[in-house]
Amino acid sequence: MRRLLPFLALSAFAADWPEWRGAGRAGVWTEDGILDRFPENGLRVRWRAPVKAGYSGPSVSAGRVFLTDFEREGVNKGKERAIAFDEKTGRPLWAREWTVNYAGLAYGIGPRATPTVDGERVFVLGAKGMLKALAVRDGAELWSHDFVVEYKALVPGWGMTSAPIVAGPLLIAVVSGEGSAKVVAFDKASGKEVWRALESTSEPGYSAPILVDAGGRRQLIVWHASAVSALDPGNGEILWQQPFRAHMGLAVATPVVSGRYLFTSSFYTGPMLLELAADKAAAALVWKGKSESEIQTDGLHALINTPAIDGDYIYGICSYGQLRCLNLRTGERVWETLDATGEKARWATGFLVKHGDRYFLNNDRGDLIVCKLTPEGYREISRTKLIKPTTTQGIGRRSEGAVNWSHPAYAGRHIFARNDEELISASLAR
Repeated sequence: MRRLLPFLALSAFAADWPEWRGAGRAGVWTEDGILDRFPENGLRVRWRAPVKAGYSGPSVSAGRVFLTDFEREGVNKGKERAIAFDEKTGRPLWAREWTVNYAGLAYGIGPRATPTVDGERVFVLGAKGMLKALAVRDGAELWSHDFVVEYKALVPGWGMTSAPIVAGPLLIAVVSGEGSAKVVAFDKASGKEVWRALESTSEPGYSAPILVDAGGRRQLIVWHASAVSALDPGNGEILWQQPFRAHMGLAVATPVVSGRYLFTSSFYTGPMLLELAADKAAAALVWKGKSESEIQTDGLHALINTPAIDGDYIYGICSYGQLRCLNLRTGERVWETLDATGEKARWATGFLVKHGDRYFLNNDRGDLIVCKLTPEGYREISRTKLIKPTTTQGIGRRSEGAVNWSHPAYAGRHIFARNDEELISASLAR
């Protein structure tokens, strides 16, 4: 957790959201001067920019907003794009596109992975495994890798969703390549492969890797369909592994670290809490859920939602939209409510971002909520409509007829959110 503090301090100073779940992938927003309640007539939208379809969230860095989308040009074929916008005006600055075939891809409306910005480079990953390093300034391609062509990667049913992560001079990606290339590190400047790790004997899952400091060293945490694995980010050495089978490959939520604890949760196989050793690179199982049912859930069976650890409690959204609180030490459920998501429906969800002693939660109905989460329960402070839900493919029963499954960015006292039609910037300033 100590490793995250410099990133969080930088986020407060620079007001940026440079990657998946913000600086350090912590799901924490540190800016001050933010409103307490939403205006009665809704948020003031600074700008709207037309975009195509996709699930990927925006990232914000150094005055630019980055996003990926997809424009269909046939049954399965089309073009994926990486786009940069001016943060203040929404004016498109550049776009880079490439052809792609979504044959065999479930929910094939567009890219999934949030762009990762690192200084003068932005790294984008397409739904079928096209990784590109682009120049922030003009979108010029610096290097690229096609995971399917070069690594014979197995693209999982929901596509490549795991945003690559920067670790010093390296960019590390979940590749799902043949042999021992489930995870591959590239020189972030040249794109040259530096190391590869983990046998691709199981699906890669959909979870984004994180970096933590524990046991006196930096560790890369990768949750895939068969285990939680810790690697040395410098050379790919396996430091420890904890078996944790994710049925149907549904390792989706990002692992969450607080102090010495590491938590993750799967749609079918439920939650697991590990304790990271203080004096060496190791982890021990504290507790694990017992249910493997998406309906008869004993703890927290998260899917798209990444839970949050707050003190001695865990908060997250379960398999059918139930916002739940668990006791961190025991895994015991403390309370649940459907008030945040609005309906009991398969995969109903929302995204939690901590801001001080409260949370911003955008649900898949297009609402933005300010709430307090405590062991005593869920307390809603304010709610407003953020964006129209537009995704209809494969969602099943929904009272709104569509969902919004994109994580917003919080930067410059604004929220940046997208659907399949537009990207918006709305003020959250007091």
